[in-house]
Amino acid sequence: QVQLVESGGGLVQAGGSLRLSCAASGRTSSSYTMGWFRQAPGKERSFVAAINWSGGSTSYADSVKGRFTIARDNAKNTVYLQMNNLKPEDTAVYYCAGGRGRFPLEVRTGYDYWGQGTQVTVSS
Repeated sequence: QVQLVESGGGLVQAGGSLRLSCAASGRTSSSYTMGWFRQAPGKERSFVAAINWSGGSTSYADSVKGRFTIARDNAKNTVYLQMNNLKPEDTAVYYCAGGRGRFPLEVRTGYDYWGQGTQVTVSS
């Protein structure tokens, strides 16, 4: 019922910036908590950032604090991930996700809808 489509991935040099977008369609709700996850080769999917329904509360993985910023525009049904000072260790497929429930959601089970992912590659 809910479709999430990520865009904005690509190849960037270390220290550069990239902004990912996640467009939601279908039976969406602005009350959903939205999050970003990533999965690097040979690793499990990990939490990156989350934002509550109003955008007033955010949460970040320690590895991206101070570098990444999550934001949302409910009028456009879109959530963003601004990634600054990118490092090679940030290379991964990035997934957008949404879920119902009180913020913050359980990162392992709280997200119900997932996009197909967008590749981010950071070269050294």
